[in-house]
Amino acid sequence: MQTDESVKNTGEEYVGSNELYEDVHRTMQLAAKMNTGYKSEDEVREYLRKITDKEIDNTVRIFPPFNINYGKGLSLGKGSFVNFGCTFLALGGITVEDDVFIGPHCVLATEYHPEKPEIRHSLLTKPITIKRNVWLGANVTVLAGVTIGENSIVAAGSVVTKDIPANVVAVGSPAKVLRPVKTDD
Repeated sequence: MQTDESVKNTGEEYVGSNELYEDVHRTMQLAAKMNTGYKSEDEVREYLRKITDKEIDNTVRIFPPFNINYGKGLSLGKGSFVNFGCTFLALGGITVEDDVFIGPHCVLATEYHPEKPEIRHSLLTKPITIKRNVWLGANVTVLAGVTIGENSIVAAGSVVTKDIPANVVAVGSPAKVLRPVKTDD
């Protein structure tokens, strides 16, 4: 069993601690404040710095409301943009590289439960990595352990259950590669 010293894990059973629960509640409290009333882009970035306990580049933009349970598990690259209504379950670690576009109401979930009923109340985690210049359409769900390759596009409404290679368009539930990304207009 893992403890919160190794939150970014590889699917082993996860056991939280009081310190972790305090971090989760601190994150949710900050996110709730960020989501209440209008906030300028600079104010949102200040909240993100507190939520993640990391430096956030001035080119990062998030449109609230934005829901997250564990800010220390999130890394946001330069030029990244997260649209309205997204939810990040980040105990397993979410890396959003530079110049990523995430459409409205996307869910990135690094956490999941075992299928076996006797242990289903256990929590498992695997990291998510969104590589440089990816575009996630509206209402995309990305599940634990997935990496989406550089420059790829995931079509609106897709559910990504497995890695997506670089430079492709993926669609559907589960998401499958449709074709290469067009490089000329």
